[in-house]
Amino acid sequence: MESVTATARGRKVEEVKSAARVLEVLELLGQDGARLSLAEMASAMSVPKSSLHAILRTMEARRWVDVDPSGTRYSLGLKALLTGTAYLEGDDVASLAGPVLDALAEETGEAVHLGRLDGTNIVYLAKRESRHALRMYSAVGRRLPAHATALGKAVLSQYDPAEVQRRLNWPLERLTPDTVVEPEALLGQLAQARLRGWAVDDGENAVDIRCVAVALGVAPDGGDALSCSAPRTRMDDARMEEVAQAVTEAAHSLRTLLKRIGQR
Repeated sequence: MESVTATARGRKVEEVKSAARVLEVLELLGQDGARLSLAEMASAMSVPKSSLHAILRTMEARRWVDVDPSGTRYSLGLKALLTGTAYLEGDDVASLAGPVLDALAEETGEAVHLGRLDGTNIVYLAKRESRHALRMYSAVGRRLPAHATALGKAVLSQYDPAEVQRRLNWPLERLTPDTVVEPEALLGQLAQARLRGWAVDDGENAVDIRCVAVALGVAPDGGDALSCSAPRTRMDDARMEEVAQAVTEAAHSLRTLLKRIGQR
């Protein structure tokens, strides 16, 4: 069977094509709750429709994908949800972060998140909502470009400039008019975050939303960070300093818990 070369934990592996295609289906359908037709998926994956249809039938039978009543559009199935939930329940950082996130949300009154660097993106592992009616949209499992988020910049600030340049996909995507996409400007932001201990997203991910984040430390396969976000109307510069202090203290508390179980 044909195979392609991939990288896992820094070493090359030869992928099994059939297994790789199943994973590609899951990754494709996992993008923003996608519902796609067989033709759309075959085109995106560059595979014959006949081969993909057989894979989808097997995945549907095992409840990894669902098909709509018309039988033409596919989405993730219940098994994908159960597996994702099991990941979070088995992750030491996510499980220990609960009380810390609760306390941070209570102290600030704003949305707080635990995020993890995955390639060039940040993935939300946990969140607590703001107590205010006006709030930002976010969801556990959502992926955002690391360079446009405080969480991502907090983690990236722990790497030297050469490593940051290697890790990101250039040119960078611009999410809002304020997203920093120039290499020198982004590296300057990361240097500043490194010095003060916290990173900022100033309307770079979502217009008029400001965010502060603090890294928990570089893990073997990425890095985690805590953040607090709020609309600009509730997060002026003075408030941002206060929130940064609260997030810094929360990150310290979580690091302490992780050290007790040998995770940091």
